[in-house]
Amino acid sequence: MKWFITLSLILYAIAVPLQRVQADNSTAPDFGPLASLIGEWQGKDPEGKPMNASYQWTGGGTSLVETMTKAQKPVMMTMYHADKGSLMLTHYCKLGNQPRMRADMPKGDAKTLAFNFVDITNLANPTDAHMRKVSFTFQDQDHFTQEWMLSKDGKELPHRFEYSRVK
Repeated sequence: MKWFITLSLILYAIAVPLQRVQADNSTAPDFGPLASLIGEWQGKDPEGKPMNASYQWTGGGTSLVETMTKAQKPVMMTMYHADKGSLMLTHYCKLGNQPRMRADMPKGDAKTLAFNFVDITNLANPTDAHMRKVSFTFQDQDHFTQEWMLSKDGKELPHRFEYSRVK
């Protein structure tokens, strides 16, 4: 039993520094202007009603979590992550479906970022309501807009949200 404990300690002593080296060598993807959103935001929905958004890193900085809340409405979340040289999102919508969208990786000091539909889960019919696109426009460090494009019965309906950073 004593040899087992000794062997376990030796393996642990080798593994921990190796794990740190691997973690230090990994680089988080460049999220471009999305990285500037970390924190809390207040905004208005298309009808002018208050809306809040929160952004935080997860997965060791490899994914960005967006949480959108509105009084007496279901919470919606969107996960952003890098994939093969582009950015992907999965939107967990109050409509009960989960569209996935892709955007080109932002270059330089990008002021806009546009995600386009890739596929969707939990959609019974293609004409059922679901989000098809979202674009971000970054005015400055404290202001941005999102314009989501809802597809319903073959028609596209824009939903614009304007946000200001909570200070």
